[in-house]
Amino acid sequence: VQLQASGGGLVQIGGSLKLSCVASGRATSNNAMGWFRQAPAKEREFVGTISWNAGTIYYADSVKGRFTISRDNAKNTVYLQMNNLKPEDTAVYYCAQGRHSRAATGTSDYVYWGQGTLVTVSS
Repeated sequence: VQLQASGGGLVQIGGSLKLSCVASGRATSNNAMGWFRQAPAKEREFVGTISWNAGTIYYADSVKGRFTISRDNAKNTVYLQMNNLKPEDTAVYYCAQGRHSRAATGTSDYVYWGQGTLVTVSS
């Protein structure tokens, strides 16, 4: 399975970006998908997760109400809509495919990872 994330870039405080992650290879729509991020000198942290059928969605408290995760199984694609961006959202964002169908928040719950896309929020 290969995951290709895109959509990152430079945005001003309060702006919006939409990240996409396309799965290819032996991709399956039966697995949960997740977004994580890693800021410089910090550990990778959970951002959001969506179960295989989008029936369950979880967000980190830091992004709740501002970020929206969604998926289109017909396109093997998961999205992360990010609104009202803040400087602390600056990080490399990674998408990942879960080991199971249920939504999960831990990095160990994911087996395949994309290469990451950089989001920079500037003042």
